[in-house]
Amino acid sequence: MTTSDLTLPRKTAPREGRRRVMGAGKQLHAGPVTYVVLVVFALVSLAPLVWTAIAASRTNTRLAQTPPPLWFGGNLFKNLETAWDQAGMGTAMVNTTFVAATITAGTVLFSTLAGFAFAKLRFRFSSTLLLLTIGTMMIPPQLAVVPLYLWMTDLHWANHLQTVILPTLVSAFGTFFMRQYLVGALPTELIEAARVDGASSLRVVWHVVFPAARPAMAVLGLLTFVMAWNDFLWPIIALNGENPTVQVALNQLGTGYIPDDSVIMAGALLGTLPLLLAFLLFGKQIVGGIMQGAVKG
Repeated sequence: MTTSDLTLPRKTAPREGRRRVMGAGKQLHAGPVTYVVLVVFALVSLAPLVWTAIAASRTNTRLAQTPPPLWFGGNLFKNLETAWDQAGMGTAMVNTTFVAATITAGTVLFSTLAGFAFAKLRFRFSSTLLLLTIGTMMIPPQLAVVPLYLWMTDLHWANHLQTVILPTLVSAFGTFFMRQYLVGALPTELIEAARVDGASSLRVVWHVVFPAARPAMAVLGLLTFVMAWNDFLWPIIALNGENPTVQVALNQLGTGYIPDDSVIMAGALLGTLPLLLAFLLFGKQIVGGIMQGAVKG
């Protein structure tokens, strides 16, 4: 065996390694089928919103005809104005924005604190308390309507916005969601290092827990805001037409001997526009937070 035979593997091995690295670093490109599937899913997702806008731009007589209209009419702004005046959408929008924002802030804050406690703090009966918290998710919310309404009546809060806000400031789903996220996203060593440096519990939460939990907090905030904005069952029981949320106000459009479907659709469109606007304004930050939480390493 010659010297060149002994050195040959040493020369080829690094080249093979470089080839593997270069192959692993290549960027994947989507094919035509991927784009077709994405376009189909986008069209299916947008179909209800487009149909709502089409129905809101037509008359009630035209909506009752067969086949239904498949393109926009000329009554959109008239129906929007009618729905705005009949339902008192101005007051409803302000009330719903305040209610949804307060519920979102409270749920994200309390769920993050509780999730951190269940994920990283050791205390007695922590597993039992976590099971009880998760178990409350199995109870239908309809069972709590009557005792909750009696409680709010005793507090003289009926027909006030705090009646809608207080019962939903804490979320069992939010607590479990944040707990599951912080178990893997927040290293215990980081908390111990902050403790060694003399950080108090408040500083640990503010400077360590909140930055690590920011992606999950953004996702939970989005889900909570949408749920609070679209909530109907409890607000329709706890509030009246004088101090409504959007969903309670929209319920007033369906009254009458012959409901005007075009006006109802216009009101539904008005109730949806703030959510679309919020996503257009903060969607980039929310998606960025989701992607940040998905990337590890």
